[in-house]
Amino acid sequence: MCLLLLLWLLFLFYYVKLDCAVRSENMAECYVTGKSTVFGNKRSHALNATRRTWKSNLQTVRIKDENGKIIKVKVSARALKKNNLERV
Repeated sequence: MCLLLLLWLLFLFYYVKLDCAVRSENMAECYVTGKSTVFGNKRSHALNATRRTWKSNLQTVRIKDENGKIIKVKVSARALKKNNLERV
């Protein structure tokens, strides 16, 4: 039973680690909130479905990270207004 639990925890840790790595590689994603492009359908009055995208209002800013290093990241406009980011 303990071995199964240990294997399950290792699997979850490995899965979350991979998920974070994939998340940070996305080019059009907010550094703070993780917002990115959303896909869906545009619907006409006759309910015809046409594919479309909703893009986040991302701005490129230079900020100081936790280690004091200056990095250039994309941040959504809402996160810029609400969060106290130390801009440089």
